[in-house]
Amino acid sequence: MTTVRIPSPLRRYTNGQSKVEGSGATIRELFGNLEAHYPGIQSRLWDEDGQIKRYVNVFVNDEEIRTLRGADTPVADKDEVSIIPAMAGGR
Repeated sequence: MTTVRIPSPLRRYTNGQSKVEGSGATIRELFGNLEAHYPGIQSRLWDEDGQIKRYVNVFVNDEEIRTLRGADTPVADKDEVSIIPAMAGGR
């Protein structure tokens, strides 16, 4: 199973859990698996074209997936995936 770190704004979909376990060979499959267990979370991550929303950053073992294969980035057991919403504000 792959560990997925859930940011505070999405924890209402995971019953308050900050970490959940999921399976899948790619980020796309992993997030589909999360949707099956935590309905509603996927709509917060994907846009209408089936891509990860531009303001959602996803890391696999500290590597941003946009520099890898995007949603088709492979994941394996023992990997850690972090979902980090982009922050706005500042000067």
